[in-house]
Amino acid sequence: MASVSLKKSYKCVQSLQQFYTGGPYAVASDESFLACACNDTIKIVDLSNASIKSTIEGDSEPVTALALSPDNNFLFSASHSRQIRVWDLDTLKCIRSWKGHEGPVMGMVCDASGGLLATAGADRKVRVWDIDGGFCTHYFKGHKGVVTSIMFHPDPNRLLLLSGGDDGSVRIWDLRRKKCLSTLEKHQSAITSMAISEDGWTLLSAGRDKVLNLWNLHDYGCMTTIPMFESLEAVCIIGPESPFAASLASSTYPQTKKRSDVPSINFITVGERGLVRIWSADRALCLFEQKASDITVSCDDEDSKRGFTSALIMPTSQELLCVTADQQFFLYYPEESEGSLNLVLRKRFVGHNEEIADMKFLGAEEQFLAVSTSVEQVRVYDLTSMSCSYVLAGHTDVVLCLDTCVSSSGRTLIVTGSKDNTVRLWDCQSKACVGVGIGHMGAVGAVAFSKKQRSFFVSGSSDRTLKVWNLDAVSDNNEESLTLKTKAVVAAHDKDINSLAVSPNDSLVCSGSQDRTACIWRLPDLVSVVVLKGHKRGIWSVEFSPVDQCVMTASGDKTIKIWAISDGSCLRTFEGHTTSVLRASFLTRGTQFVSCGADGLVKLWTVKTDECIATYDQHEDKIWALAVGKKTEMLATGGGDAVINLWHDSTASDKEEAFRKEEESVLRGQELENALIDADYTRAIQIAFELRRPHKLLELFGELCRKRDMEDQMGKALKALTKEELCLLFEYVREWNTKPKFCRIAQFVLSGAYRTLPLTEILQIRGIAKLLEGLIPYSERHFSRIDRSARSIFMLDYTLTGMSVLEPEHDEGRLEDKDAKLTNAADSEPLSDITSTDEEKHHEDKGKLEDKVAELPDSADSELLSDITSTDKQKHHKELKEKNSSKKRKNKSRNVASKKGKGGD
Repeated sequence: MASVSLKKSYKCVQSLQQFYTGGPYAVASDESFLACACNDTIKIVDLSNASIKSTIEGDSEPVTALALSPDNNFLFSASHSRQIRVWDLDTLKCIRSWKGHEGPVMGMVCDASGGLLATAGADRKVRVWDIDGGFCTHYFKGHKGVVTSIMFHPDPNRLLLLSGGDDGSVRIWDLRRKKCLSTLEKHQSAITSMAISEDGWTLLSAGRDKVLNLWNLHDYGCMTTIPMFESLEAVCIIGPESPFAASLASSTYPQTKKRSDVPSINFITVGERGLVRIWSADRALCLFEQKASDITVSCDDEDSKRGFTSALIMPTSQELLCVTADQQFFLYYPEESEGSLNLVLRKRFVGHNEEIADMKFLGAEEQFLAVSTSVEQVRVYDLTSMSCSYVLAGHTDVVLCLDTCVSSSGRTLIVTGSKDNTVRLWDCQSKACVGVGIGHMGAVGAVAFSKKQRSFFVSGSSDRTLKVWNLDAVSDNNEESLTLKTKAVVAAHDKDINSLAVSPNDSLVCSGSQDRTACIWRLPDLVSVVVLKGHKRGIWSVEFSPVDQCVMTASGDKTIKIWAISDGSCLRTFEGHTTSVLRASFLTRGTQFVSCGADGLVKLWTVKTDECIATYDQHEDKIWALAVGKKTEMLATGGGDAVINLWHDSTASDKEEAFRKEEESVLRGQELENALIDADYTRAIQIAFELRRPHKLLELFGELCRKRDMEDQMGKALKALTKEELCLLFEYVREWNTKPKFCRIAQFVLSGAYRTLPLTEILQIRGIAKLLEGLIPYSERHFSRIDRSARSIFMLDYTLTGMSVLEPEHDEGRLEDKDAKLTNAADSEPLSDITSTDEEKHHEDKGKLEDKVAELPDSADSELLSDITSTDKQKHHKELKEKNSSKKRKNKSRNVASKKGKGGD
């Protein structure tokens, strides 16, 4: 067998998160992104793969209205707090905000010039705002209810604003004259949508009264009323350049009489039925209606139907974007088929997945991912675009588990278990249910396909039984759903069955239960082989090793165990999770495995060494689902946070990246040494910052301190740094300043920064306040130490003066006392002895002073003290010389006096 290279790291390459919880949204004019309301935040979503590009934090209140500027640079939002905010999408910062209504803002729209913003409020008012100034330019009132929809006239030369309310009226406002031109009252319910024709003279208004009205904007009269037979949520005009218009022109329809007083306009409507319909205005005829809704429902109850909540024509591609009540986005594109129009669902983005229960890779190439969530359907995602390709609907309750396989004939199958006590078999090609298994008396919590023959699957239920289902009756061409039959049934456990696994040769099946045991059964008769006992909590996951005669179990007791099939003994126990381990699966031909648990962690283990070699934290809740690709061994995880993460093996790429970084570091290190040889400190400091070598920086700044042109060199070096590098420099200085050995260099760099850099630039450094807070205490301590040293020097000077080694100048009284003492002592000792005594005392005091200096810890302080000591020494020698000469003069005068006295006698 070839050697197996162990995996050392995985990287999360894609993530599908919830981005829409219902409510307002806005599409960029270039269709590059979508701004959606997600509870109290705003998500900026990439329309190519449904990934979240950025998140704008709100004000903890649900978002009620959104609008984009025509150039896509600014986003306008409003929430239940009544605050209107303007966001810069480059920096994601709020650049302006104000309160404009007495109630929540229900709708907003920006005009074509991007200078005006119109808002519709629950306070029955309509306001127009100057975006740059943030002040109100127009204030309109007249609606008798909540204003639900608002729009500018598409012709910029006609400064008109249209608003619709839940009082059933549409009002047209003249922005020049600041008054209401007309009130259109024909609806009996709330106005949900408005649209204006290409020529700008026909208005379409849709409401929940199940009719659509056409209005003439010349005289503001109602031209016709078309019954819709459903509550409408959106109406969209089909332009002459739209692909819908081209498809309609080539299609054939019943010939009906046209009305000459109604313009020839085609439009699209969506509503509560969840169907897209295309209409002709002049014939009042429905030209196209979807045969079946793409919105899946679990039953036929009227309350369970989920329709469309809004729709619009995409500005560039002219595709139809529809939004459903269960937070999904549908992108439709028209195509002609056999002389008739057909709508193709090109993309489906799921804004909210709720809690993810189980998932498996799908297909021979594993390009799809089947996901079961807290709904009755199974959603199949395309991993290239992360859009939902199709939905499998048929269960009447939540789907709890699923498994996938590719049959011997190449058919891709999915088996699902649900809370409705049934199992269903699905064909992915026809996207239909081909078999239903009925017989369990409780929710089906685990299913598993056979691994080799693909001729059966096993199911486990909360009724504590195992069932083996036969797939022989399911043919490749059957169109109707068959009733599946069981081959064997056994009462397996004392509590709910949580997990199942079939051995690679289809001879055994292992079941894990909440009764803290795992049982191995022989197929196809479900004869008990061995019971695995040892876990202290329920078992959530079981799996056979692909190469050894052993099975792995994961339990709520925070451990993972590997058992021998022959005698049921526990071979290894793995500990590391802090809470229940919910899923575990083998990797790398059974030499490694990956686990995930209720702590939201994904762990990679090596079986031979019992070692957890990597831990990943990308989930904020329990991880219920784990899928491992059979070919690529790519991982997929999902759980209670409604997030799906895709993980790729990054061992080789990480090794290559580490080698590249090491090679680059060596080259850059050589550049650093060359810069030092050339005495190019600016370049050397720049490279040291790039390599993140603080010790080398300390050495460089230390050498710079001793240069004659240090101020110029320091200024050049600091000016060459970026804001991020300046922030890092201040962090280094803060660390150096804490140590007396390096504080002199830290203060030198800090002084150079204050002299060289403008104060405004220093204040713009990220976290400068905290950095300065860390610098101030230690700087005060260093300066206090210097002050104490200086005071010690003065105290020493005072002590030496008191010891008569140093005598202050201009102190005549003390000089006279000293002369008197010297005169009295002249009779007892010669002058040379006095002088030698003073010199010995001086040398002694000098030794004391030098000892005092040596005890000082700071080199800068020692230099200061040596200067002061040399000065004191010179002063002392000068005073000593003057004192000796004074003594000689006094002795000479005393001898002369004594001679005179003797002569007198």
